Amino acid sequence: MALLLGFLLLLELGWDTSALGPLSSTKGSDVLEFELPARNYETKDSYKAGPIGVLFKMVHVFLRVVQPNAFPEDILRKVLQKKFDFSTEYEKIIYYEIGIIICVVLGLLFVFLMPLVGFCFGLCRCCNKCGGEMHQRQKKNGTFLRKYFTVSLLVICIFISVGIIYGFVANHHLRTQIEKTRELADSNFKDLRTLLNGTPEQINYVLSQYATTKKKAFSDLDNIKSLLGGGIHEQLRPKVMPVLDDIKAMAEAIKETREALLNVNNTLKELKKSTAQLNTSLSDVKRNVEQSLSDPMCSVPPVATTCNSIQMSLSQLDDNTNLGQLPSLDQQIDNINHVLQTDLSSLVQQGYKSFNDIPEMVQNQTTDIISDIKSTLNSLGSDIENIGEQIPIQDKLSNFMGYINDTETYVHQNLPTLEEYDSFRWLGGLVVCSLLTLMVVFYYLGLMCGMCGYDRRATPTRRGCVSNTGGIFLMVGVGVSFLFCWILMAIVVLTFVIGGNMEKLVCEPYKNRKLFQILDTPYLLNENWKYYLSGMVFNNPDINLTFEQVYSDCKENKGIYTTLKLENSYNISGHLSFQEHAENIDNDFKNLNVSIDNVVLLDEAGRRNLMDFSSSGVDTIDYNVYLAEMGKAPTKVNLLSFANDLEAKADHLPQGSLKQSLKSNAQTIRTIHRGQVIPLEQSMSTIYQSIKELQHKSNGLGVKVVNILSSLDSAQDFLKTRISSVIVEESKKYGNTIAGYFERYLQWVKISITEQIAACKPVATALDSAVDVFLCSYIIDPLNLFWFGIGKATIFLLPAIIFAVKLAKYYRRMDSEDVYDDILYC
Repeated sequence: MALLLGFLLLLELGWDTSALGPLSSTKGSDVLEFELPARNYETKDSYKAGPIGVLFKMVHVFLRVVQPNAFPEDILRKVLQKKFDFSTEYEKIIYYEIGIIICVVLGLLFVFLMPLVGFCFGLCRCCNKCGGEMHQRQKKNGTFLRKYFTVSLLVICIFISVGIIYGFVANHHLRTQIEKTRELADSNFKDLRTLLNGTPEQINYVLSQYATTKKKAFSDLDNIKSLLGGGIHEQLRPKVMPVLDDIKAMAEAIKETREALLNVNNTLKELKKSTAQLNTSLSDVKRNVEQSLSDPMCSVPPVATTCNSIQMSLSQLDDNTNLGQLPSLDQQIDNINHVLQTDLSSLVQQGYKSFNDIPEMVQNQTTDIISDIKSTLNSLGSDIENIGEQIPIQDKLSNFMGYINDTETYVHQNLPTLEEYDSFRWLGGLVVCSLLTLMVVFYYLGLMCGMCGYDRRATPTRRGCVSNTGGIFLMVGVGVSFLFCWILMAIVVLTFVIGGNMEKLVCEPYKNRKLFQILDTPYLLNENWKYYLSGMVFNNPDINLTFEQVYSDCKENKGIYTTLKLENSYNISGHLSFQEHAENIDNDFKNLNVSIDNVVLLDEAGRRNLMDFSSSGVDTIDYNVYLAEMGKAPTKVNLLSFANDLEAKADHLPQGSLKQSLKSNAQTIRTIHRGQVIPLEQSMSTIYQSIKELQHKSNGLGVKVVNILSSLDSAQDFLKTRISSVIVEESKKYGNTIAGYFERYLQWVKISITEQIAACKPVATALDSAVDVFLCSYIIDPLNLFWFGIGKATIFLLPAIIFAVKLAKYYRRMDSEDVYDDILYC
């Protein structure tokens, strides 16, 4: 019943969601990410019995030994097709059930023979036979036999006790699991409701994500200035920007060149003046020294020698430069001023602005096309909304919810009855285990009293009370065993037949999915349908839809759409095709006519300005001449050294006007050095560096200008000839980006509907809960452990009876005895 209920549940869900597909989450672009909210279910998809599972596995091994035959698929198929003739094919059933049949036959023999044997045994003992005579023969191995019987009976009682423990454990476990049935059923029904109630929410969520996609696409369309225009701009930038940057740098270079020329020219004029003043000062000093040397003392030796030495050194006291011969830079400055009459920097900025206005031009020229694309996307939104309306899932889910409610009501109504019956079963199992416990207790008491009260010095007629009580307990145990063991064996046989066959015919084939394979046999459940499940779902039995495939897909938590192959009923791919809309968007972008041919990087005036700067003569200046003059010392001799030498020579002269005059001139020379030479040296050093920089800037000026103009022509030509291909390429990228949002969204919708919406794992879990958990794990496994334990204990009662009867002779007080030699008791 549970198996049938589970399959009906699965089929009903498939039937009621045949117009829907499952859903999966997938990520879109780097910006848009779609993810379907996950569903959490209470019922675990696997069941573990815990420590008692080891005992269940032991019983399974025993059943495989008793029943090693393969699952009778052919027999079951014929039974379901009502083609099995028991009168002619009963041998197949016997062959399959031979192990169980043998065990049942042995059990029934036990049931029938044990009461008969017990009756005959009782009559025999009443006739003082079969050990009933209260007389014990003297035997030489009597002590060994007593010990042997005692140990054997003790071991057998231990085996019986283990079987009884199995029975108690199985009986209690079955009751405990039955009490969990309500919780198991409630969690499964709750999960099924979560599945059914969540499916419309999932569909609405998926469809609602179109608004997010549309918002993003419209945002990109409104931002076409930076996206498409910016893309075109970035494609052109590597070719255009370096040229404009070079022209801008050249414009700055022109200004810097003018400033440098002015600085050099002005400084040069000042240097010429300073050199003239220095020359005048040196001439005055030279004239004064010569006047001093005309003193009469210079004709008197040895003063004359000093004077002659001073006279000869006066030729060094002169200007060392020839700055007056350096040409003026006024002509080059005039040429640069003429070049600067045209504001090249302003023209370059116009080129920058013209190039940077490309995104604005794109936006202004695409207004109508953007409106058309938005209209196309709005029509796609209408198609998406129609898909939600075309999926008739709401009504069908509400009908299935009613079926769930009815099933839950039925389960809850019958669960109290099940629990009540289980209480009777539990009580019966407790009575059975208690009877066995009573029997083994008598044996244990007999062994305990017999071993504790036995006195080997006492003769059989003089045995003590405790020993005699032990023998009586053993015989009581024998009597109780004969009285009830056949009933216990009857119970074992009954539960063995039920539990063993359920395990081999239901539980085991369910776990290895043999049952599903049988149900999937073509024309089995309906002789006109090849595939029964597809006939139920689609009314088309030729679709390859099997129970095993559906169960496996549900176990893997796949959606109903994929699981039940609902594309045969509702092809979501056809309704979610973006091809037509993509073609419309592609055509709109192909019709995109962006004209940016009027981008002028530098007009003709700017070009002439560059050429004028190239021909300004700055690069033809003989800078080496200037550098050579500026690198010279202002005077032929170091004035400071000359002054010191003059003063030293004057110190060798005798006191007088000559000496004082020469020292005064030496001081004058030092003053000239500090006041004129040092500043002149500093100015010449500064102008030397300026000329160096000017030479560096003007070096190869013509080549630089020619290269800039060549690059400018190349960039301008690129804009004219290649701009259309750049626009097409960037428009295609931009269109693919816009269309990609919807393609990814629709792909996500498709994958979601086909893989994750209404993921049917709760259905497989419910079926597992009904068959594998409730029927097999909760009921059949404990039932099989119960008969295994009770059967084991009952079978061991047979040798226990034999050894108890034998042992009782050694513990009970006899009425008569053989004559014992005293030596035997010494």
